Amino acid sequence: MAQQSHSSARTRRVEIRLRPEERFAVPLSDGYSVYSALLSALESADADASARVHDSQIGSLHTSGLQGVFGDSDRSHHKLALPNEEYRLSIGITDPEDEAIFQALVAALVLEGDSIELTNGSLRVDSFESENSSHQDLLETAASFDDPSLEFDFETATCIEEAGSVTTMFPVRTAVFSSLLGKWNRTAPENLEVDVSRDAIASSVIEKPDDSSYRTHSVLVNRVEDDDGNPRPIFRQGFSGRCTYAFKDASESVENALSALALFAEYSGVGSAVARGCGNVNIQVVDE
Repeated sequence: MAQQSHSSARTRRVEIRLRPEERFAVPLSDGYSVYSALLSALESADADASARVHDSQIGSLHTSGLQGVFGDSDRSHHKLALPNEEYRLSIGITDPEDEAIFQALVAALVLEGDSIELTNGSLRVDSFESENSSHQDLLETAASFDDPSLEFDFETATCIEEAGSVTTMFPVRTAVFSSLLGKWNRTAPENLEVDVSRDAIASSVIEKPDDSSYRTHSVLVNRVEDDDGNPRPIFRQGFSGRCTYAFKDASESVENALSALALFAEYSGVGSAVARGCGNVNIQVVDE
């Protein structure tokens, strides 16, 4: 696999439009199944890239799971993918070796095949579009804002673990931006790492949640074997909905840093289990 300098690494976001040939059941928490299917597709195109994603300690990949309209299924804990509907799958790549992972995705889903194979059916790739940025680009964009407010749409269950296995069930500013800060500093070149304390986040930002959109979730993110060799599901708890973060008496450096982290969220996801469909977020910056 080609090596890439950490200092030249890019962040990428891929938008894939998918359509099933026929209706079939998918789990209600489909992120785990989609992630497994992507790993399988990557392995067929580039085994090293697939292993890199699977084994990475920095969180190489985040996916949105399938976004669209589903039907009701007679099978418990499942929903129906419908052939007359189109589904969106967002993939964010923040790994310093993003080029190899991206090229493997292109090979697997565009050049060598045109579908994603799930357990009960397949989804045909109708379109594959990508955009890329970098930590430097995001910092420069953030610095261009005059008086920003950061509108987050937490599209999928966002699971932020702050104290052991205790999960935050509300879009608290310190939890959200501390999660993004960790993801940024694990993937950014050393000279672009961000240093913002939790106290600075707490004293400089006000969260304004949209109560009408707030939901809580318990989602399947993995399956492991128990002591008897039987599969045991692993669930994570989280929230979804819209929340605006406004600045109050923030220094320019804090405002710029947190604005950059917000832009980065579309590539990295927020919280844990982002590869398995959790923490997908859409960002709108309102600059007054």
